Amino acid sequence: MDGREELAVRFEAERGRLGAVARRMLGSTAEAEDAVQEAWLRLERVDAAQLENLPGWLTTVVSRICLDVLRGRRTEAVVVEEVVDGPEAEAELVEEVGRAMLVVLDRLGPAERVAFVLHDGFAVPFEQIGPIVGRNTAAAKKLASRARQRVRGTGEESGSAGEESGSARREVVEAFLAAARGGDLDALLAVLAPDVVRRADPAALPAGRPVLLRGAGAVARETRVIGRRARFAVPVLVDGELCAAIAPGGRLRLLLRFEVADGRVAGFEVVADPARLAALELSLPGRDAL
Repeated sequence: MDGREELAVRFEAERGRLGAVARRMLGSTAEAEDAVQEAWLRLERVDAAQLENLPGWLTTVVSRICLDVLRGRRTEAVVVEEVVDGPEAEAELVEEVGRAMLVVLDRLGPAERVAFVLHDGFAVPFEQIGPIVGRNTAAAKKLASRARQRVRGTGEESGSAGEESGSARREVVEAFLAAARGGDLDALLAVLAPDVVRRADPAALPAGRPVLLRGAGAVARETRVIGRRARFAVPVLVDGELCAAIAPGGRLRLLLRFEVADGRVAGFEVVADPARLAALELSLPGRDAL
């Protein structure tokens, strides 16, 4: 086995771990594979014999590539709406990381995301993280800490004044989402209050649909028709209040904010305006970890 073949064997031994790092940083299997492949191309251009810690070097290179990609997303003039991965790749990514985690990670700044993923997800020491994100060790710790707080929030679920809270509210929200995913009209009618009110940003609706809709029958029928989006729904917290994020590819497109009373959905708002979505502070329900 010559030197290049040996290097390829050593790289392949790291590929799985590097892919996992990149998928969590980028929220995309396709982009993660590109980042890992770019790391291999860069490895071919260096004298690997001089690398004392090949796994550490590869982690650093992949992380810097991902950081550049994340920063590029922030500076792009056009927002790409399409899901980068195909349905199968997206399903695998969601199973591996969790859609709620992908949604919340997508809200972090590039350096915060990289620092958090490396430390909390892969136990990379801050002494190594600092140079990757261009900060000293103390600043890298602060980045990860700030990201951790944003991802996990308080971990407490509540409702608005006068509403049910905690597990009771979660059961109602999850029952609504399950019925919407299945297009089950009877189940929707069972979870909606008779006088339920649905409000929505115009961008969330097909042309001609009213921004305000009243009554369980009308709301259930509409939800059944447009409920295909519900397959991308996942519970998240917004200011401690359990909501539902509609997030194809782990990227927030709609947010449902619920009013729950007497064990039913008394009303909900569909937030779709990009400026409103960007202003939301999302966190995970519970203490989920990477």
